[in-house]
Amino acid sequence: MSRPKSNRVVYEPPIHTEFKPVGNKSQSLEVIDLTLDEFEALRLADQMAMSHAEAADEMEISRSTFTRLIERARKKLADFIIQGKLLCINGGNVHFRNNIIKCQSCGHMFKMSFNETITECPVCKSHNLLNLAGGFGHGNCCRHRNKNN
Repeated sequence: MSRPKSNRVVYEPPIHTEFKPVGNKSQSLEVIDLTLDEFEALRLADQMAMSHAEAADEMEISRSTFTRLIERARKKLADFIIQGKLLCINGGNVHFRNNIIKCQSCGHMFKMSFNETITECPVCKSHNLLNLAGGFGHGNCCRHRNKNN
């Protein structure tokens, strides 16, 4: 029996969570689920150009676990591009370090820590705010975890 997966650390929630080939309806495409930790592995290794050891430290996992994670993520990304499938980012055992809030009225997005509270958009003063980490079911758990670190 394998060990239960520990929570991995993701810097912030993704802004966009679905990608598809142009000209195809989402309903007609096979879905590939990229987990939040696989998304973070791609961000750290391929966008930020971190070594596997550096990225593993950032995610608070072992280097060998990170290597398996990035290999799975790259395979899914290649399948998405080559086969023309629908890529959805969701799921996984994660905690976020930071959050992103999007104003549904004006579209302004701003990053904040989980220890900050905001009730209105600083640009248009709207109260119609979308909590991106909350969309993944996170908030209090990440606030508590980040307070202890």
